[in-house]
Amino acid sequence: MSSQPPHPTLLIPGPIEFDDEVLQSMSHYSQSHVSAPFVNTFGEVLTMLRQLFLTTNPASQPFVISGSGTLGWDMVAANLVEPGDDVLVLHTGYFADSFADCFETYGIKATQLKAPIGDRPQQDEVEKALKEKDYKMITITHTDTSTGVLSEIKSLSSLIHRVSPETLIVVDGVCSVGCEELRFDDWDLDCVITASQKAIGCPAGLSIVMASGRAIERFKARKSPPGSYFGSWKNWLPIMQNYEAKKPSYFATPSPQLIHALHTSLTQILSKPLEDRFRIHRETSEKIKKAVSDLGLKQLASKPENQANGMTAIYLPEGMTPPDVLPTLMKKGVVFAGGLHKEIAAKYVRFGHMGVSVTDPKRDDIDKALKALKEGLVEVGYKVPA
Repeated sequence: MSSQPPHPTLLIPGPIEFDDEVLQSMSHYSQSHVSAPFVNTFGEVLTMLRQLFLTTNPASQPFVISGSGTLGWDMVAANLVEPGDDVLVLHTGYFADSFADCFETYGIKATQLKAPIGDRPQQDEVEKALKEKDYKMITITHTDTSTGVLSEIKSLSSLIHRVSPETLIVVDGVCSVGCEELRFDDWDLDCVITASQKAIGCPAGLSIVMASGRAIERFKARKSPPGSYFGSWKNWLPIMQNYEAKKPSYFATPSPQLIHALHTSLTQILSKPLEDRFRIHRETSEKIKKAVSDLGLKQLASKPENQANGMTAIYLPEGMTPPDVLPTLMKKGVVFAGGLHKEIAAKYVRFGHMGVSVTDPKRDDIDKALKALKEGLVEVGYKVPA
């Protein structure tokens, strides 16, 4: 049994439910951030992140910095491109708009390649766009948390390397790393950003980035200094290299308790083959999506190949809005998220299914949620198809 106080099961697309051991490691006694024991823990975290991202290339560089996933956008915009550069942002929902806005803040010209809501830009469209302009970088949201749309990273990367080999490939993996297959080396990616509180299963507060050797070289060849002080790799790169080499180093104070929690969650994740983790998330997602279809409901991502494995965005029955449904689910001990895409926010809800809610066989979070969804809809007047 869990030692956590009774609480509604949190099934939003992050933060997610946390394992007891991860939460207990948050209560680690206070440590100096430059003490040998803490530096050792941080160094092991960086090494384990290489395993999570599936990179064995010694030129790859992990970063773990206090902040949210949003800080990852800042680090990409401040370090890997310069004012006046062109970047291509593949748009699959709300978070592409935000990434583009971040670029514009740094004086970088962001062009968005958009798809209809629930879909993703097609590869021939991407190829055409790359041939029309010299883009320094392309960004792809692996799973857009606002729509539940999954992008196909492997074939996109092959296309980009073929058509525009100098273009850096950046993946927003905030809602995918830890539940979706992602192979940093094999797919020849340049930068993947994520955060601690989603499928990695650690409380919010850590921005996590993996950069390729090519990305680091691009950073070192900048003509202008990075546009951020806190997010500058000029400041953070030597710190991360020193920590992984188990040498004390200082630029800004990390959170020792969060690093301990991340160490615990990564140890748990890597205790089993990552292929098994990807498979169980995929199988659970298929079960949920079948149940949603059996209720007569549609997803924002209508095509199976566009559907994420760590979350499902569900259109509500005609005439219903999230405030009609979410309080009923809460009374049944389940928390879903409302809609986020500004054009259709009142029409759908979001069900997050990643981390321990999926991988821990002792938990019944998913079955409980599906039962609550069916019963909750009936209670507010929906007739489930016979």
